[in-house]
Amino acid sequence: MNDNFYKQIAKSTAHRPIRDLISGAVLQDKNLLGELVNIALNIKDPNHYKACWILELVMETKIDWLADYLPEFCSTLNQIKHEGALRSVSKICMFAVKHRQKHTGFLSAAQVEQITEACFDWLIDPDGKVATKAYSMRALHQLGKENDWIYPELKRILSEDASKHSAAYIAAAKDILKKIGT
Repeated sequence: MNDNFYKQIAKSTAHRPIRDLISGAVLQDKNLLGELVNIALNIKDPNHYKACWILELVMETKIDWLADYLPEFCSTLNQIKHEGALRSVSKICMFAVKHRQKHTGFLSAAQVEQITEACFDWLIDPDGKVATKAYSMRALHQLGKENDWIYPELKRILSEDASKHSAAYIAAAKDILKKIGT
């Protein structure tokens, strides 16, 4: 383990310049990616959510780098509970399913199922935050292009839950509903 790299993550904050600095180091040295993923997916690590923030920025630029870590990433999705981590992980899921549209071998059928299940769970979580729900609905929209059963379920959830949420949720839900034709 690179103690200096871990200390940078531990001392990081949600401020974008700090996250940009650390994610930039990973983008310049791909050897740091494995350590970043391990910290992000180790839900017992008190800094795992900070690593998720940084991993999100790396994956926004280099989602294909996640390929070697997809089994661990996808199998950990249902264990992540920290809201800061969930927001970032749901966004990474969105990047992954969008990437799959152009690179069909990127996610296995089992991984697609794990992402789909996690996104639906996050979407229906009554205590979940809007950003996580918005990224989840966008990922599900992409997945629904290939899985017939997703759109009817997504439509039902978005239509029924809209009144329970904020204006930001309603706007995201309307956008997705418009795209899937309701």
